[in-house]
Amino acid sequence: MKNILVLCTGNSCRSQIAEGYLRHFAGNKARIYSAGIETHGVNPKAIQVMAEDGIDISKHTSNNVDEYMDVTFDYVITVCDNAKENCPYFPTNAQRFHYNFPDPAKAIGSVDEVMDEFIRVRDMIKDYSRDFINKHLD
Repeated sequence: MKNILVLCTGNSCRSQIAEGYLRHFAGNKARIYSAGIETHGVNPKAIQVMAEDGIDISKHTSNNVDEYMDVTFDYVITVCDNAKENCPYFPTNAQRFHYNFPDPAKAIGSVDEVMDEFIRVRDMIKDYSRDFINKHLD
């Protein structure tokens, strides 16, 4: 079974969404972890937009990458430039992947405009996650 780490700045939005979708698409083919360089708590809007797509991330926790230093990862996916630049060295042969998704937590505008941005980013991460699993685990 493969171990996959999704890494972001605060482990609150993008990495949480990716963890949810990667788990969904991988099934029992991989163990999925997410973490941040910092921990900001799971964003309630991320929980909401995932629930709207049938995925429950309400029990996820915001974890610091240091908590997983003893896990041997096969893949490390950074989902923002800050995490890529500050990702700690893992003493493994983990393959690294990077995609700089926009941060929906920084969206401005009306409540509907902010939620539209969360949905847009969620859908981008969903497509990326599906493609990742199809390419690397199937």
